[in-house]
Amino acid sequence: MMAALEAAGISIVALSPEQTPYGSIESTADARQAADLLRKQADRIDGVVVTLPNFGDERAVADALRWSSLRVPVLVQAFPDVAGRMTIADRRDSFCGKMSVCNNLRQYDIPFTLTTRHTEHPDSPTFRQDLADFAATCRVVKGLRKLRVGALGARPAAFKTVRYSEKLLEKYGVSVDTLDLYEFLGRVDRLSDDSASVQAKLSAIRGYVPAGQVPEVSLRKMARMGVVLDEWMAEGGLEATAIQCWTALEEFFGIVPCTLMSMLSNALLPSACEVDVTGAVAMVALSRASGRPAALVDWNNNYGDDPDKGVVFHCSNLPKGLFTNDGRDARMDYQQIIAGTVGEANSFGTIVGRVAAAPFTYLRVATDDAAGVVRGYLGEGELTDDPLDTFGGYGVVRIPRFQRLLRHICENGFEHHVAITPARVAKAIHEALVKYLGWPAHWHEPPEG
Repeated sequence: MMAALEAAGISIVALSPEQTPYGSIESTADARQAADLLRKQADRIDGVVVTLPNFGDERAVADALRWSSLRVPVLVQAFPDVAGRMTIADRRDSFCGKMSVCNNLRQYDIPFTLTTRHTEHPDSPTFRQDLADFAATCRVVKGLRKLRVGALGARPAAFKTVRYSEKLLEKYGVSVDTLDLYEFLGRVDRLSDDSASVQAKLSAIRGYVPAGQVPEVSLRKMARMGVVLDEWMAEGGLEATAIQCWTALEEFFGIVPCTLMSMLSNALLPSACEVDVTGAVAMVALSRASGRPAALVDWNNNYGDDPDKGVVFHCSNLPKGLFTNDGRDARMDYQQIIAGTVGEANSFGTIVGRVAAAPFTYLRVATDDAAGVVRGYLGEGELTDDPLDTFGGYGVVRIPRFQRLLRHICENGFEHHVAITPARVAKAIHEALVKYLGWPAHWHEPPEG
């Protein structure tokens, strides 16, 4: 087991053979030693693997976890027996012991994750995948329990859909720091275009995507705004943001913030538009699970008459890592929708391109104030290469029984925004949200078994 963990790049905290026989936990005294070790190393521990090479000591496992006071995911694995080796000298009985350990964990109210098969050898491909999924679950739980999200400005007045409860999020460890847009733009106005920080940000913006059609004055405004945005995030320890992207910034400052938000999301610091704070939370979960950028999109259009296909779209701040040709096809332009209100000159900074074909996971998180819970839905599908001629950031999706999902979204009052990432991580995220955070989450079309 230790070799399997190390091969997966996981650092290990465990008792040594000098402390207990083989470093195992077989008694109350062993459990106390293990609990002391786990408690002292708590800052290093994101999850616990309970490995059963034989029947095991069910009490010691549960006691060690209870006494450690850890609140991290727990994976329970049991070694398989070999049919030709079932004598008293060499059979394991882990198959049976796993049930007893799980029974004790339930009694102790300690949540745990099971492997795909009841018994799995650490060298097996199935266990390697289970371990990868469990590591992703650990990253999501850790990422959300102490998450700090920055909310810049007020939500658009027309979008009551993005209202949320700060207090419910705080209950689960998600803190929201707010900043008034007036104060933010005041800080921006104090900056000189010639300052070293602004020039560095300007260089980063120009190197991000082609911006040949964008006026120099717009790029300089973006650079100044980007410096203040970075400073605010650093001061508050913010790992995600939700920004008032229209229409005050365009009318009174003269740009859209999409490029800056795209750059943050591409660096795995998710940034959601329209002050959709819970959308940003979903983006964080996806990025932590996949290690890839996440985007916030609209479920926006049907795709012809195919009931299992649809169009996802934003205007857009999508991270370039999601676009075709590894992002090289993305470009900066003006935002065509808002230009009709504020004029083309005041709407430069959007990121235009098509999302690359890939498997993907989608997730929506919302606060249900009436029920007093954070809830959501998630699932997997495919981003396709079906033809589509439109603007902004866009793609075509194929999702099994898509109409059933759309009905679930409408009947349960979920927002039109959804977060996506180009990876299959629904299993890991569902485990994190439901089992370890206690957030009800509907899994659309989970795999059998």
